[in-house]
Amino acid sequence: MSATMRAVQLTAIGRPLEMREVPLPAVGPLDVLVQVRAAGLCHSDAHYRSGLSPAGPLPLTLGHEVSGVVAQVGEQVTGWRPGDRVCLHYLATCGSCAYCYRGAEQFCTTGQMIGKHRDGGYAEFIAVPARSVFSLPDEIPFEHGAVAMCSSATAFHALRKARLAVGETVAVFGVGGLGMSAVQLAQAMGALAVFAVDRDAGRLALAERLGAVPVKVDHAGAGSGRFPVVDELRRLTGGRGVDVALDLVGVEATLRPAVLSLAPFGRAVAVGLGDRPVPIYPYQELINREAEIIGCSDHLASEIPPLLELIRGGRLDLAPVVTDVIPLDADTINAALDRLDRYAAGGVRTVIRV
Repeated sequence: MSATMRAVQLTAIGRPLEMREVPLPAVGPLDVLVQVRAAGLCHSDAHYRSGLSPAGPLPLTLGHEVSGVVAQVGEQVTGWRPGDRVCLHYLATCGSCAYCYRGAEQFCTTGQMIGKHRDGGYAEFIAVPARSVFSLPDEIPFEHGAVAMCSSATAFHALRKARLAVGETVAVFGVGGLGMSAVQLAQAMGALAVFAVDRDAGRLALAERLGAVPVKVDHAGAGSGRFPVVDELRRLTGGRGVDVALDLVGVEATLRPAVLSLAPFGRAVAVGLGDRPVPIYPYQELINREAEIIGCSDHLASEIPPLLELIRGGRLDLAPVVTDVIPLDADTINAALDRLDRYAAGGVRTVIRV
């Protein structure tokens, strides 16, 4: 094995990523070295590149949706051997702090996210703690295994945070990569109806094929505080509203109507990363309906095995979600991130095949 490898790195905020030759990652006694086979491009990666969401220290290899094959294991690692197909939980955690003990490792006191705080998967190899490694079933392609590690896992966590119960209705605001998984997972979890809310006709058509009721966003009247999509969701639910609303975008034009569309006892889950405040009127919008707004951060390692079973069993189909496969090439990756920055990605999810 060579002592160096290729990696596409962020070297300066606001600048294009660069292909660099870097040392092969060191493998600690509790680590696993993985040869990357697939790495997904997430909108968060575009935010890291632009500086909207802080990442570093630089230079930094981006990429937190990763699958591959075990190449080497640390001397204290058991249960893994070279050649095993794996996917990676994107949090590298200590496993011993109070948050890790309670199964809330996204708040680990020393935790680091791969591709944000430590080197990620836009590379030929990556080293992670063994506790972050999960077996990827043979039935799941590497591309799907990579995408599952962020967009699907975060959608799954959001629905679990929402306490979705069998027979409830769900509105998904933003049917990109996370949204397409959320649409299918909500149905798998027993939702009576799932409404896909977006402005893109192509994405709405795909969401409809996956079983959702499409609801096209009309921004007319939004500046005055009115959101026609709320009226449409109430019409579709007989005036009641939805039980669960997922905001996967993170802007006022999605979080406000997500809250306004709630039925009594409804739960709006804030998932999308926004950088501006959103007005909420507690009495009219929350107290009067005993509604809730729930924050959703990342996902849990314990959620990955059942999620993979849903994929393996065909209840979550990621084939329509992975719409573009590109090589490990800086120019091609930058072009894909540019499209994400412009919200102009023609497909749903782009994956690097290494």
